[in-house]
Amino acid sequence: MLVTEVPNALPGGSSLLRNEPVQARSSARLAGLLDAAAGVIDEIGFERLTTAMVAERAGASIGTVYRYFPDRIAVVEALAIRCTQRLAERFVSALDESGAATWQDACDALIDVTAEMYHSEPGFRAIRFGDAADTGSGESEDRMAALGSTVATIMHERFGVPTSERMQRTWVVLAESAHAVLARAHRDPAAPDTALIEEYRSMSRAHLEAVIAAA
Repeated sequence: MLVTEVPNALPGGSSLLRNEPVQARSSARLAGLLDAAAGVIDEIGFERLTTAMVAERAGASIGTVYRYFPDRIAVVEALAIRCTQRLAERFVSALDESGAATWQDACDALIDVTAEMYHSEPGFRAIRFGDAADTGSGESEDRMAALGSTVATIMHERFGVPTSERMQRTWVVLAESAHAVLARAHRDPAAPDTALIEEYRSMSRAHLEAVIAAA
């Protein structure tokens, strides 16, 4: 089971939660609910997830689930926020550990980290990052915008990649296409389609080179 501090998973709190956890025990309980939801989603997909399933998998009462989440959509959205946060954190760690010297190195690291999360992060491959869950909270749009902004800032500050309006659109296009291609490549988590991933790597690099050259 994953052990994740919820304040790291949901920085600054979230309107999706009925009660934002304060004590470590509450944080661990909420993390356990999200871990349980991730396990169920891996097995049956998020469309069929119910709060009762989350409670059963977590070994908790249904009341405990409703203490934090108003409905199943809020559970899915909170899990997506956590997955996105982990992706951003692992990208930064990969850059630091690898000593990436160019934007090409950084793009390779981002693709590798994302592919690894599709392979190893429970619930990750089933979450539709480009689709806003119908929570009425606007959280999904903010999540995707924050991730794109993080990548753009890192690429600009570390590697001098421009921050033009077209560049911002480019990051959106590459992020959306990456999740579509990588999700397809990991339909069988035990045997990912590495050739498909390499095709995406070549495509994204060529497009970025063209956009940067035109800036």
